[in-house]
Amino acid sequence: MKKLDTPIFVTKSFLPPFEEYVNKIKEIWGSNILTNLGPIHEEFKENLNNYLKTDYTTLCTNGHLGLEMSIKALDLKGEVITTPFTFASTTHALVNCGIKPVFCDIETATYNIDANKIESLINENTTAIVPVHVFGNPCDVEAIEKIAKKYNLKVLYDAAHCFGVEIDGKGIGNFGDISMISLHATKVFNSIEGGALTYKDPVLKETLKLYKNFGITGPESVVAVGGNSKMNEFQAAMGVVNLRYMDKQIEDRKKIAYLYRDLLKDVKGIKVLNDIEGVKHNYAYFPILVDEIEFGKTRNELYEELKKFNIFTRKYFYPLTSNFACYKDECKNLDLKNANYVADRILTLPIYGSLDLSIVEYIVDAIKVIKKEEIIK
Repeated sequence: MKKLDTPIFVTKSFLPPFEEYVNKIKEIWGSNILTNLGPIHEEFKENLNNYLKTDYTTLCTNGHLGLEMSIKALDLKGEVITTPFTFASTTHALVNCGIKPVFCDIETATYNIDANKIESLINENTTAIVPVHVFGNPCDVEAIEKIAKKYNLKVLYDAAHCFGVEIDGKGIGNFGDISMISLHATKVFNSIEGGALTYKDPVLKETLKLYKNFGITGPESVVAVGGNSKMNEFQAAMGVVNLRYMDKQIEDRKKIAYLYRDLLKDVKGIKVLNDIEGVKHNYAYFPILVDEIEFGKTRNELYEELKKFNIFTRKYFYPLTSNFACYKDECKNLDLKNANYVADRILTLPIYGSLDLSIVEYIVDAIKVIKKEEIIK
């Protein structure tokens, strides 16, 4: 196989037509408002709230600050049960807020936190559960809700990957006390940088507003120790314009995911995730699990070999956050068998709306060549 002339990366940010964005940001020159909850910010918030089918939405500079704001708004303390199979932000947000993360193992079917193992980790210091909808696949929200009610715990979902995902027609942001959805440049939907917090309790609206604007309530009144997480008008403008294209983007991603699944179904040693019944997926990522015995090569070997074809994948998530240098001394002897197994074998393949289907076929052919399977043209 000939090496691709142009490198293919695991993701590619979506940009709307240049003229549309320019026309939108012209409004900023008319209002002369660059930030501080300007008119485009308010327009974007309402548009997003409708699209996500949620009661309330709070916008912020980025998803990480959104997590920290949510932790403070929910008054979480002590210990919080979460997953080690996630991006650093989830764990860092907890620790930055003075909370001890308690890591729970994951399911091998979805890579999400194993709800059956949560209760055994609850003690008198536990105040919340922070699950992650990994790769945009929803957690067992019903089981988690039952546990939370039984022990009077808060639930803060890291729904960073879940823009537009629905369960039985219900927006993903309706579960738990707060859900954080990332609007980062590499996500299915972006506002350049950004985050959206969705929730049902109207009291949280004012509390989150305080924490994202220094705790200020008036020119001479500061009632809380907040920070600065206000989304500016340029970010909001990108969000307003990009939202017009999201249904098409998700549909294009779906075609790519389905083609990958079809082409990989007979490749021994490669496991893919399939759609969950009743879930409207956004196809944010395309992860595969590499069984080194059946495939004949390790995940790391496949990762390196694909580079020779100009295909750049990602070991996502690896390593586990519990194995980070900054946490590993406190996380010895944890029962995270499934999480460690998955982290050592996970690989995400390129997927984005503009990825040509012929490139998807090329990527799978490259995987087969690396496995030394015969390719039938």
